[in-house]
Amino acid sequence: MDKKPSVVIFPLLLFFSVFPLLHPVSAQDPAYKRSSLHLVLIGSKMFPQQEVVLKSWDNYPFPDKYNHHPVASKVMNPYAYEVTPEERAAFKGKSESLVQTLVRDYVEESSAGLIGRETEDMPIRINKYIQETKLAHQLVAKWFNRDEKGKFNMQLIQERGFYNASDLDAKVAAGQVRGLAALGDAGEELINYTFVVFSQLKFVENEPLARDFFEKAQAEAYKLAIPLLQEKALKTAQATYDRTKEGYSVWTKSWLYKLRWNEEIANRFYTELWDNPQAFEQSDIFQMDYIGRDEATTLVTFSLQEKRSEEKVIDIATVRNVDKVFAKLQREHDLFKPKVPVSTSEPITAKIGMKEGLEGGEAFEVLERYQDPVTGFQKYKVVGRVVADKEKVWDNRYNAGEPPAAGTPDQTGTLFIGPKRVQAGMLLRLVR
Repeated sequence: MDKKPSVVIFPLLLFFSVFPLLHPVSAQDPAYKRSSLHLVLIGSKMFPQQEVVLKSWDNYPFPDKYNHHPVASKVMNPYAYEVTPEERAAFKGKSESLVQTLVRDYVEESSAGLIGRETEDMPIRINKYIQETKLAHQLVAKWFNRDEKGKFNMQLIQERGFYNASDLDAKVAAGQVRGLAALGDAGEELINYTFVVFSQLKFVENEPLARDFFEKAQAEAYKLAIPLLQEKALKTAQATYDRTKEGYSVWTKSWLYKLRWNEEIANRFYTELWDNPQAFEQSDIFQMDYIGRDEATTLVTFSLQEKRSEEKVIDIATVRNVDKVFAKLQREHDLFKPKVPVSTSEPITAKIGMKEGLEGGEAFEVLERYQDPVTGFQKYKVVGRVVADKEKVWDNRYNAGEPPAAGTPDQTGTLFIGPKRVQAGMLLRLVR
């Protein structure tokens, strides 16, 4: 029997499915639809201890402002994807500015050649990896809980979208799921905000870099004609060397991609691929869109804390640096900015802090959620603005087994300054 809704009954199904949704949404309701995220580690030949780094990555506390959306492809071997000179020339010409080239060349020169030039080929390698692994297909299959026989169901959509399970089952049974009508907001608010972050970690021993800078500073100091200034410059150079020679510097570059999902793709999926596993595998409608990239560097030394093992140093460096690059990606790309619920209203607090890059003084929009009476979709309207209190930023950076720094106030969130109308359950979104 043909499960597709007829032209006559579909509008009726749409009306009766949307009708129960026409009610106000409480601002105090803590349930909100979060973006979904999958993380991929890009392998490197420059890990000081491969097994320690991989363990740190596996234990990395997943960013709690996103839904965890893991699929099979978790580690990428970049050396499995060769890049031709033609591909390199075509990509470099349209992706790297003169300023970026100069900065990259300076970093590679100052790091005594340890960083290498493999990163410039990485976006090309990532694109090849995405195609070979059918990463976009994996993400869609995860959303629709595909089983071993290739059958889809709506369980995950129901859980993350806060749909009533019995209502959702009724819609699926009626064939309505194929039209994307009653579940339009599932595509608009859930699937369309599915991201993948590819992260490349490089660990560089500090001593060679510190010695290189030390020797250059020494040479400059000896050129000074005034003995007092020369002595001061030499002491400064020595102190800098002693302070920075231990441990590792961690270089992290991350590339952000988003699953492409729109009404046309959704309709084709529901009408052509829902009951056809072979057609799903062969389809080319699922793609990833490149959003942007960012990078961060963290210096972690053995001398920061007595009896700190090399394994612990690597673990701390991994977590800190990935946190830093995530904070940058969130600041610079509006699509990737998470919404954070207001925890309390008097005073205004929210569970976001230094881990997410807050320093105090940042402005946040206050969003109130409501249901569109025409479409039935959930939407947000700006109802105010708050500012993070510089004296009350939550230090939540101790995810690698590190306790809070000495003297850190006992907090469970950052304090915000704003109007009294801000209520618990409303959402905060960083203003760029």
